Amino acid sequence: MIKPLLPNKSRGVARVDDRRVLNGIFYVLRTGSPWRDLPERYGPYTTVYNRFNRWAKAGVWLRVFETLAARSPHSMALIDSSIIRAHQHAAGGKKGAKHAIGRSRGGLSTKINAVVDENGLPVRLMLTPGQAHDLRAASFLLEGLKCRDVVADRGYDADALLHMIRASGAKAHIPSTSQRVIQRSVSRRIYRQRNLVERFFCKLKHFRRIATRFDKLACNFLAAVALASARLWTRVYESTP
Repeated sequence: MIKPLLPNKSRGVARVDDRRVLNGIFYVLRTGSPWRDLPERYGPYTTVYNRFNRWAKAGVWLRVFETLAARSPHSMALIDSSIIRAHQHAAGGKKGAKHAIGRSRGGLSTKINAVVDENGLPVRLMLTPGQAHDLRAASFLLEGLKCRDVVADRGYDADALLHMIRASGAKAHIPSTSQRVIQRSVSRRIYRQRNLVERFFCKLKHFRRIATRFDKLACNFLAAVALASARLWTRVYESTP
C-alpha cells in the first residue's frame, strides 16, 4: 500500500534504501534526538534528514497517512485536541509564513487537532496555534467525513457545528455548555468512548519529537505527526492475520 506512494527515482545515482532511511526517521521521532546524533547504522544523518524534509514538502508523508486512514470504517468520529509545547529551537521561523505556533498560558505551543474512529485510529489531522479555540479546526476535520456518530466534549458546543453535523446525516454527542437554556441529553454509553481520542494522543506522545515540537516549519511537524499516526495504523495491519 505504501510503496507506490514513495517517489520513484529512475535516473542518476541510486538512492539509499527507503526502509533504512525510514527506520532512521522513526528513530529520531521516537527518541527525540537531534538529527546529528543519528546512529551510523542508519547512514549519514544528512541523507535521512534531507529525505524527511524533501518528502514532507512534497506531501508524501501525509499521503501515506491518508491512504492508511482511508481504510477506516468511519462509523464513529471522535474529535479532540492536545497542546504541544514548542521548544525554543522551533521559534524564529521566517516572518509571514504560517508556523502554527502561538503563545498560550504555558508559553509557545502548537495544538494538534485530530479525529479518530471507533478503534481509536486517526482519520484526520490538523495543526493550529496553541491559543486557537478547538472550534477553529472542527469544521475542517469533519467536512466530508461520512460517519454515524460524532463525539466531542462541550468545548465543541456551537450551533454552526451542530448544524453541520446534522446536515451530514450524523448525530452529535456533544454536551451542552452551562450557558445553554435548553440542555441536550447525551448518551452516556457513547460519550464514554471519547477516551479513545485521549488514548490516541497518549500513544502519539510516545514519540518524543512530537511530545515536544522542535521543527520550525509547520509542514515538517505535521509530517512527523502524520508519520507517527501512520505507524499506529501499520501496527494494526501487522497484527492482522
